[in-house]
Amino acid sequence: MNNLRARRFQVWVLSRIHSAVYRATRGLVGGRIKGPVLLLITAGRKTGRSRTTPLLYLTKQPGWAVIASYGGYPRHPQWWLNLKANPMAVLQIKSAKISVRAREASGDERDQLWLEFVSMYPGYTEYEQRTNRRFPIVVLEPILGEVH
Repeated sequence: MNNLRARRFQVWVLSRIHSAVYRATRGLVGGRIKGPVLLLITAGRKTGRSRTTPLLYLTKQPGWAVIASYGGYPRHPQWWLNLKANPMAVLQIKSAKISVRAREASGDERDQLWLEFVSMYPGYTEYEQRTNRRFPIVVLEPILGEVH
């Protein structure tokens, strides 16, 4: 297995463990790592199956923002590709589950969110140096009346 493939497999395994522990403890364990963590649940664009990813987030009224850094890998993360195909998702913060619609931040909004993400976790600048791709920053806006 090549190095990149091995690293992606490690990320996948750790993500599954993190998600399971987060759910079991309602975010008491795994709810804060380098910043606050939410679980993003998307529908797989090919299979339609539910996919869960733990992500650092910023609160952005009235919703939240996440960044598709994927640790600086050259490809976009699957959760971002899933959201591009279907922007409807569910997020979990602690025990609350909220239906959201995703949109990509752009312009001044993206620039401001980037600064906030780097302030929260300076490692994003290292990730940025590993790749030529620009990390999408995704705003997750609640769909009113849809709480799980």
